[in-house]
Amino acid sequence: MSPDLFTAEDLRQIKEEGQSEAQVREQIELFRRGFSPVILNRPCTIDDGIAVIPKEDQDCFVRCHERECRKNRMRKFVPASGAASRMFKEWFECLDRGAFPSVTAGDEFIRDLRRFAFFEDLRAAIRRRGGSPDTWVAEQRYGDILNCILTEAGLNYGNLPKALLKFHDYPAGSRAAIDEHLVEAVHYARGGDGICRIHFTVSREHEEIVREHLSRVRHRYEEPNGVSFDISLSIQSPSTNTLAVDLENRPFRDEAGRLVFRPGGHGSLLVNLNGMNDSDIVFLKNIDNIAPDRLKPATVHYKKVLSGCLISLQEEIFRYLRRMAEGPLTEDAQNAAVRFCREKLHIGFPPGFDDLSPAAQRQLLFSRLNRPVRVCGMVKNEGEPGGGPFWVDEEDGVQSVQIIEASQIDPHSAPQRAIWSAATHFNPVDLVCGIRDFQGRKFDLMRYVNRKTFSISLKSEKGRALRALERPGLWNGSMHGWTTIFVEVPIETFNPVKTVYDLLRPQHLTGR
Repeated sequence: MSPDLFTAEDLRQIKEEGQSEAQVREQIELFRRGFSPVILNRPCTIDDGIAVIPKEDQDCFVRCHERECRKNRMRKFVPASGAASRMFKEWFECLDRGAFPSVTAGDEFIRDLRRFAFFEDLRAAIRRRGGSPDTWVAEQRYGDILNCILTEAGLNYGNLPKALLKFHDYPAGSRAAIDEHLVEAVHYARGGDGICRIHFTVSREHEEIVREHLSRVRHRYEEPNGVSFDISLSIQSPSTNTLAVDLENRPFRDEAGRLVFRPGGHGSLLVNLNGMNDSDIVFLKNIDNIAPDRLKPATVHYKKVLSGCLISLQEEIFRYLRRMAEGPLTEDAQNAAVRFCREKLHIGFPPGFDDLSPAAQRQLLFSRLNRPVRVCGMVKNEGEPGGGPFWVDEEDGVQSVQIIEASQIDPHSAPQRAIWSAATHFNPVDLVCGIRDFQGRKFDLMRYVNRKTFSISLKSEKGRALRALERPGLWNGSMHGWTTIFVEVPIETFNPVKTVYDLLRPQHLTGR
């Protein structure tokens, strides 16, 4: 790589991004070296990587969660920086064309309009513009209505974060997605001190309006529930952005000659999660996966089950670690710890492990156990997009369980595609994470990233092709080195909203 790749102005820009020249050169080297696919061994299935928890054990785990929740150990962490614009892709196209693609599509739009939770806000916005909502609907003024929904002439939904869109309607008023996350958290993250701790990651451009919204609505959910929210926000750090390159792997520059940096994907949020220094057990869930009140009980129950499962496993892990920290284990105790790793935690050991000395075995055993732990809900595969649970072949000869995205496998390998297609479950992003060690110290989560699991994609900027680099996904390669447990949860706990039409699914309609 040329030593004079960057100008003095480039180096100033790199520093402004919070990065070093060495870091940016390393990114270019990743482009040149290329993508290294993971090697799937087989899908995780029931009793082979995915546990089904019996009812009596569920009740035990719920009690375990509630006991520890009273000790103020819980925090909810919600990636909420996603823009809503992708939800409205079809409506933006209709706005640009000035019409829906067919008369039927236009009729359905008018018919369904009243069913959206934001309809009353839309009526008010139309009135502010001097219009009559009933007249606009009766006259099927598609363009005016779409303009009022999507642009700053009305609700401005096309430019808001998804967190602030009205998802559900109730007799007392409609709730935005972020409101629903507050309500949900009350039921499983309220500490014994009456405080419910919740953290949202937001984009820099939306930070102020999200803060204003939370300040305006939090009392609606605090007073009726007898709770106080400890709400914190963070933004995706510019230092996690990655340099774009052209098709020759040279730094991509804009029309002014400046380097182009792009967001590094949701894996960049590991920095935010790692910043939760006062946290212990963290519930991780996406902003657009939220249910109305009538469906929350199932979600809350399984959140407590996953949490109790995590706590129970942690207690056993910590017992072994404390004993090893005090001195050598007996042969029987060490063999029991190895069985526990293999049978309960899906932790493998490299070939030749049994031939190592007891001291070398103990050292490896300690390092395998002393890691962050995550318990991940997995839903039966019903065709929803997303990653899934798989057994993966590691470089050291062992197998591990991982959440894998389609972009991580070799698309040209028929055997790998066949394994991918055989998955029985998928990842709804329903995680409970234990981020402290047996001595109560927070793990440095950056140490457990598989940095080889980055992805490269082809993008364009103003008609010019570029290559973009995404960091290992937050629940994929960024947690590759964690102890990972998969638990089956019912589909009722998964209620995503990826397009505006998902808000018309039965689970999101509250029967206004």
